[in-house]
Amino acid sequence: MRSIAIINQKGGVGKTTTAVNLSAALAEQGLRVGLIDMDPQAHASLHLGIGHEQDRPTVYDLLTGEVSLPAIWQQVSENLLVAPSHIDLAAAEVELAGVVGRELILRDKLAEVASDFDYVLLDCPPSLGILTINALSAVDDVFLPMQPHFLALHGLSKLLQTINLVATRLNDRLRLAGVLFCLFDSGTRLAVEVSSDVAAYFENSRGKKGVWRDVHLFETKIRRNIRLAESPSFGKSIFQYAPQSAGAEDYLALTEEVLAFYRSQLAADSTIRVAA
Repeated sequence: MRSIAIINQKGGVGKTTTAVNLSAALAEQGLRVGLIDMDPQAHASLHLGIGHEQDRPTVYDLLTGEVSLPAIWQQVSENLLVAPSHIDLAAAEVELAGVVGRELILRDKLAEVASDFDYVLLDCPPSLGILTINALSAVDDVFLPMQPHFLALHGLSKLLQTINLVATRLNDRLRLAGVLFCLFDSGTRLAVEVSSDVAAYFENSRGKKGVWRDVHLFETKIRRNIRLAESPSFGKSIFQYAPQSAGAEDYLALTEEVLAFYRSQLAADSTIRVAA
């Protein structure tokens, strides 16, 4: 199972849109996919048409009670299951404050269903609190969606420090695996300059210490597209809502690139094992 946290502490950069549509596209490829909504705003859940049902458990119950993941999964397509969120999840930050091992609750719950999935994606909240720490402690990889804007760069070092800290103290498997640009407008100088600056930053870090030393900058750019903005209001992924749109085209290309990335990783790991 590949587990991926999609995270950026800045909101409005395409984080949830990427979590939902990448999950949907992977499921369309016939892969078994789970999407865990870690954001109290529950935007990923709403995006896929899942509203809160009274007395039905959510991620809040998963983290604060004895509920398991199989008890909260909701099926939205043949190969896609969603663990929905609810505004109650905001209270988990306080309720878990005195709980021993609170950072590792999700890790243990996710381990119980690892054999059920090919990919599990986590849509993280736009903050670096206990919910995000739980997500980072549970996964192997982090994907960082960014908007090609100056403010998107602000706070990047803090996010990298948090990822590195979790990798050092809680999860030695963790790495920043990929960086993706969303809301991209190639016709503007700013988009080109910011994407070049980000590429240069990570290229200079390649091979050095840190969980981002081998980060992959995805060539696929998710363009601004009105269909992507409309699809959540219909409770559908972009592939259900507007399969011929530029947004669907971009996320399909991203999915193919993600699969190729992991195939190359698998091949490299096999080569290392044979050489050893």
